Amino acid sequence: MQRRAAARVQREEARIASAVLAWYDRERRRLPWRAEHGEAPDPYRVWLSEIMLQQTTVKAVLPRYDLFLRRWPDVAALARAELGEVLAAWAGLGYYARARNLHACAREVAERHGGKFPEDKAGLRKLPGVGDYTAAAVAAIAFGKRATPVDGNIERVVARLFAVTTQLPAAKTEIRAFAETLTPDDRPGDFAQAMMDLGATICTPRRPACGLCPVRADCRGYVEGLAEALPYRLARGERPVRRGATFVAIRPDGAVLLRERPLRGLLGGMLETPSSPWAEGPGGSNRGSGHAPLKADWQKLPGLVEHTFTHFHLELSVYRAEVGQDAQPKRAAEPERCLWLKPRALAGAALPSVMRKVLLHALEAGRVSPAARASRAPPRARRRSA
Repeated sequence: MQRRAAARVQREEARIASAVLAWYDRERRRLPWRAEHGEAPDPYRVWLSEIMLQQTTVKAVLPRYDLFLRRWPDVAALARAELGEVLAAWAGLGYYARARNLHACAREVAERHGGKFPEDKAGLRKLPGVGDYTAAAVAAIAFGKRATPVDGNIERVVARLFAVTTQLPAAKTEIRAFAETLTPDDRPGDFAQAMMDLGATICTPRRPACGLCPVRADCRGYVEGLAEALPYRLARGERPVRRGATFVAIRPDGAVLLRERPLRGLLGGMLETPSSPWAEGPGGSNRGSGHAPLKADWQKLPGLVEHTFTHFHLELSVYRAEVGQDAQPKRAAEPERCLWLKPRALAGAALPSVMRKVLLHALEAGRVSPAARASRAPPRARRRSA
C-alpha cells in the first residue's frame, strides 16, 4: 500500500515537472542572461543576474545588467575593476552589500579559480556573497546540476501547489522540501527558470491567472479555493523611524562635499553628504547640528528628506551652506574620507538613492529665494529602497 502511494506521488510530481517544462518551452521570457535553446549558458552572466535580482525586479535590473556587461564583459574584467567603480555603477539598485560581495567574488574566482566558477552547489557556496539560493540557481542554470533554488516566485508557486498553510517564514523548510521533490534530474536549470517565470507571470501575488496555469489540475491550493491567499505570512510590525541631520556644503565652483561611508555596515563604501548618526527617537535630527563637517553659516532647510530601508524608515533634516573655495572639513569629519565633487561628476558617483534625494533637495532650495522658501515647504519624498 505504501509503495503504491509513493509511486503515485512520484508520478504526480513527474507530471507537474513535465507540464511546467512544456509550458516554459512555449512561454519562456527572453532575458539577456538566459541561453537560447541549444546554447550553453554563460556562468558569469547567470551569476551576475542572480546577484542583481536579489530583492529587485527584473524591470529594474535589465538596464543595469546591460551596463555592467558592456563595462565588464567577463569575470576577469570585473575583477580588475576598482570597488568604487562597481559601487558607482550599482548606485540606485539598493542593498549595496551585494555590490561589494559581487566585486569580492569576481576577484576570488579570477585569482583562486582560474577565472572559472565552481560547478557544484557546495563549491559555489564558498564564494563571497553566494548563499544557498544563489549557489543552487547557478549550479542548476549554468551547470545543469540537480539543485533547487527557491526564490519568492518559486516559494509562492510551491505553497499554492501543495496548499501549505503554515505561515511564512516558518513555512520555508516545508516549502523547500516540496520544491526539491519536484526538481527533475533532466533539465533542472530550465525547470528552475520555468518555476520563476510561472510565479512572475501566472501565479502572481494578486489575482493569479489560474485559468492559464499549466498545473492547475494538480494545484491543491486552487482546488481548495486558497490559491490567491497563499502563502500565508506573519503580519509585519511597523518599521521604526530613525532621524538624523545631513550637511550639504557647496563651493563657489559648484563642488559639493561628500564623504565615503565605512565599508562595513549599511551603504558601505558608498558616498554620502556628511551626516550625523541615524538614531531612533524624536530628537535625532535636532541633535545633528554638532556634526557639521566644517565651519560655515549652516541654514536648516524646510521639510525633510525621507527614505524607507528594509528594516527602518529614515527622516533627514538637511542643512545647506555656501563655503569658500579653500574650505576644508574638520578633523572630526574624517577629512581622509572626504572629497569635493563638481556637478558634472555627481551623475556617475557612487551615491545611493537617499543621498541623491538629499542633494536634489538642497540644490533645489538654493534656486529659491529666502522669502519664497519661507512661504512653502517642499513635499516629503518617499521611496522604498530598491
